[in-house]
Amino acid sequence: MHLSTKILNSFLISTALLLTACSEEKQQQAKKELPPLQVNTITVKKEPVPIWKQYTGTTKAKSDQDVKARVSGVLKRIYFKDGQKVVKGQKLFMIEQDEYIATRDAARAKKAQDEASLRLANADVARYEPLVEEGLAPRAILEQYQAQQASLKAAIAGDAAQIKKAELELSYTMVRAPIDGRVSARMVDIGNLVGQGESTLLTTIMSIDPIYAYFSPSQKDMVVLQKYSKKEKPDAFIEVRGRMDTLRLNGYVDFKNNQVDQSTSTISMRATINNPDGKLLPGTFVYVNIFVNDEIPFRMIPPEVIFNDQLGQYIFIVGDDKKAKRVSIKTAYGTKHYVSVKEGLQDGDRVIVSALAKLTNGLKIKVTDTTDKDGIQAILKKNNLNPQMSK
Repeated sequence: MHLSTKILNSFLISTALLLTACSEEKQQQAKKELPPLQVNTITVKKEPVPIWKQYTGTTKAKSDQDVKARVSGVLKRIYFKDGQKVVKGQKLFMIEQDEYIATRDAARAKKAQDEASLRLANADVARYEPLVEEGLAPRAILEQYQAQQASLKAAIAGDAAQIKKAELELSYTMVRAPIDGRVSARMVDIGNLVGQGESTLLTTIMSIDPIYAYFSPSQKDMVVLQKYSKKEKPDAFIEVRGRMDTLRLNGYVDFKNNQVDQSTSTISMRATINNPDGKLLPGTFVYVNIFVNDEIPFRMIPPEVIFNDQLGQYIFIVGDDKKAKRVSIKTAYGTKHYVSVKEGLQDGDRVIVSALAKLTNGLKIKVTDTTDKDGIQAILKKNNLNPQMSK
């Protein structure tokens, strides 16, 4: 019986070992039979690509106008709402007009009175001139009428000036927008006395379409811009980056300072940016992108496909054996949209752009070319980076 137990134990152990070996063999076979990893690729080639340089900057209103009371009086009406967009010539405030209307009417009446007196003086001169010539009246009386005639003509000229002044002061009681722009909050309320002894500030208007964006390239960057820039007024666009989305507005560079700031070795420049909806306000921190050139060829790839480790930068391409192949690269110029590769890639190489977290060197892959969707030209079009499209 003891012998039978040993034989039974030996049989069970042998069976277990056999089953384990079969299981391991099946697992290894299953691993060998895993399907190739599906990946997307782009085909790289050396070609001209638009080059943009990015700087940080700050916006400023194209024009900033104080609106002040030019005559004194009680404020009667306000025609706008705080923060409203206004156009040049639009009514903003009305100052009490009664006194200025009376002054104008009095000046007109004085002129009419002097014109009536002049007509009488003209008649007296016309009547006495032939009498004096014939010796029938003394010349002194004629000269008196002629002097009165000249005095009235001067008085009428003065009356006309007084009327013009009175009408001008009356026009100042209707305060209008001096420029197109967005008005600030009013500084006074209806019923306030304004312009008494000083020019009371009523409100301010900022013209923000277009709006200026000031930035300061380094002296070294300025040399590059001057050397390679194709246009006298290069294309530009600004970005305001938020948590959810990014505001982008297009424009052009229209000013650079005529000297270097010795304390920072930078040069102040300005981009004029279209701002039709007024979304961009003065004082906003922005990223200013300046177009440089689109005639220099590069091999560009998306920055997100680049890995880094202790050996440096590398990417995965499709090897000759249809497997993922690690390739070390060296990069040069780059932005958040693309990076130029100066070493490690050749024209026609297929760079893997998907399933990046699963890639290993030598992994079997199944390739789908998505150059039309994910390639550099598609990236340029998607992000509006072609200068002819950035208008």
